[in-house]
Amino acid sequence: MKRRNFIRNSSQAGLAFSILGFAACKETKKGEKVTDATSEGAETVIEPFFKLSLAQWSIHRMIREDGVDPYTFAEKAKNWGFSGLEYVSQLYNPELEDAGYSEEAMAAFVEKSNAEAKKHGMENVLIMIDGQGNLAVSDEKERNETVEKHKKWVDAAAAMGCHSIRVNLSGSNDPEEWKKNSIDGLTKLCAYAKGKNINILVENHGGLSSNGALHAEVMKAVALDNCGTLPDFGNFCITRKKDSRECEVMYDKYEGVKELMPYAKAVSAKTHDFDAEGNETEIDYVKMLQMVKDHGYTGFVGVEYEGNEIGEEDGIIATRELLLKASKEIS
Repeated sequence: MKRRNFIRNSSQAGLAFSILGFAACKETKKGEKVTDATSEGAETVIEPFFKLSLAQWSIHRMIREDGVDPYTFAEKAKNWGFSGLEYVSQLYNPELEDAGYSEEAMAAFVEKSNAEAKKHGMENVLIMIDGQGNLAVSDEKERNETVEKHKKWVDAAAAMGCHSIRVNLSGSNDPEEWKKNSIDGLTKLCAYAKGKNINILVENHGGLSSNGALHAEVMKAVALDNCGTLPDFGNFCITRKKDSRECEVMYDKYEGVKELMPYAKAVSAKTHDFDAEGNETEIDYVKMLQMVKDHGYTGFVGVEYEGNEIGEEDGIIATRELLLKASKEIS
């Protein structure tokens, strides 16, 4: 209970800090210190080097269990202090799935999403794509079909003003075979996305995609300017124990983020649980953000709360505040 109260109280205070801080730094360069000269003893404020977006997966339980309309995403994110939106394709099922992802259904999704983003002054950043096939599968016919299924999402992202879609490199479990398949699938999809001015991003999302070194080798081999990574601070489990969510083979998260950051066009700030000081219990956020900054990244960092100890809203706000706090502690 103490932890929950701490997070609620700090989130309220933090929201005020966030609003005042961003307002005060509006006309400054990123990272530049400013003081409000109109107020005596005003506290120096440092603007984060990144922008804040919200990953829609952070409210997946609200949508799936509580019946929250996924099209309220923009409104909720705005109220929680974010400026960017990271959509999750599967949260619009069964609406889209039941319609077979038809042209009409996809157009309605785009129109509704754009209207809500515009209404609340939010920026559409990217769409995370799930359930559309395996881009690293060994069967070439299936791999090509997966590329085709993703094209409608490239079109949707372009129509929404997003810069990217996030894809999964699932398929073969043999490293060399997986690498070859991944290069082929990504190259084909990127060729189509290039004409739409959309990036294709791969997240470390389990399996061999969570092997940072191997993942980076794929990026280097594809070598296309619209192909990149979406490093997630917490998704580095390569294999799980049979019939269990417990991780069996875990890749070093800090080494993995370091290896993926040279190709990053988005960053995911994953959290599960917090201690009494508001720090993530298993991820050193100062260390992670230092690596992000050291690679010259200044784009959106997406909050993705995935814990169960506190509610989704509290977890989202706690993650946002952790990012702001950690950003003040890095060099």
